[in-house]
Amino acid sequence: MERIDVSILGRDYSLACAPDEKDALLAAVRLVDQRMLGVKGSGKIASNERIAVMAAIQIAAELLAMRAPDGPLSNVAVGDFKRKIDDMNSMIDQVIGASPGK
Repeated sequence: MERIDVSILGRDYSLACAPDEKDALLAAVRLVDQRMLGVKGSGKIASNERIAVMAAIQIAAELLAMRAPDGPLSNVAVGDFKRKIDDMNSMIDQVIGASPGK
């Protein structure tokens, strides 16, 4: 695990993550920080806890909006699609690599 120091809404945090997940974690930190700064900038909410909750609700609403609206793929997240496609690609690579004509 790698340790990284980040700042969210002016407050410092030390986080741990796998080296291959560092870029995704830093992108997530930037998104959370931007959302919290936006909520704070609205001037309607002063408490950091309430700012964090409002930012989390905004992010969760976006995540839920990315799901397929109806049909057989309803309630399937975009990340699930990516994982399934990656799994299928791996299986295809294994089959191609194991074929006798290769």
